Amino acid sequence: MHVSTARTPGSSVSPRIAPLRLEAFEQLPKHARRCVYWEVDPATLRADDHLSDPEFEKEAWLSMVMLEWGSCGQIAVDCADGDDDAAPVDPQPDDPCLGYAFYAPPGAVPRARHFPSGPVSPDAVLLTSLGVEPGAAAEALPRTLIAAVVGDLVRRGVRALEAFGHTAEVAELADPHAIPPALRPVVEVLGDCSVEQCVLHADALTDAGFVVVARHRYFPRLRLELEQGLGWKADVEAALERLLESPPLQQPVGAGVGAALRIDPVPRATSG
Repeated sequence: MHVSTARTPGSSVSPRIAPLRLEAFEQLPKHARRCVYWEVDPATLRADDHLSDPEFEKEAWLSMVMLEWGSCGQIAVDCADGDDDAAPVDPQPDDPCLGYAFYAPPGAVPRARHFPSGPVSPDAVLLTSLGVEPGAAAEALPRTLIAAVVGDLVRRGVRALEAFGHTAEVAELADPHAIPPALRPVVEVLGDCSVEQCVLHADALTDAGFVVVARHRYFPRLRLELEQGLGWKADVEAALERLLESPPLQQPVGAGVGAALRIDPVPRATSG
């Protein structure tokens, strides 16, 4: 579906963040709908296999994670001034998408197991993708989207958010002959994807408050401790305020799912 960003002269636009629902899948930018870098492991495909419909694969993955674990995406849409900011947000088909973020338990992300700086910590959820469309809100929106992810996960009792990043040195892997065998499962892509486009930049993650917990020349792993806030307190409170207006999750984190979607419970301190 083509999404128009046109507005009438003099109108003002403000981003609004909402948990992604399957009904809003078509509002996502084309790359977000077609990118299956994290969701499909090329090693599981036979040599003569190809993905004839990556959008179907992406939507099926989202549906599976939402069904078995809960919300796994945040979407930013633009809203004309005058909308009620306190009202729950259900993106409408004609609301242009300004940005998005995807996240999931690492066991539900096939590509994650190939990263040399892994595995993801058992108490963390993996931030896989974050994209922002060009425009007036582009500079501030990544932090706002991450704040919405953090708000969702804090409410669900998750202890940390982790992500694999790529460094500037990943350009050294542009020559196929220069790719070490251990990194080929990470660098191999499907369709029009690329490592630079589909793996978050490590510098952008550190700018957002993440810290490196597993160093690697090309693909470090970074972590954001949710229980400590790391300067996110105001953003988290605002995100929680919006999320509390949304319908409650049908399942708590990890409920009714197999090992692939399980997150270790957060230890609780006992009172003396």
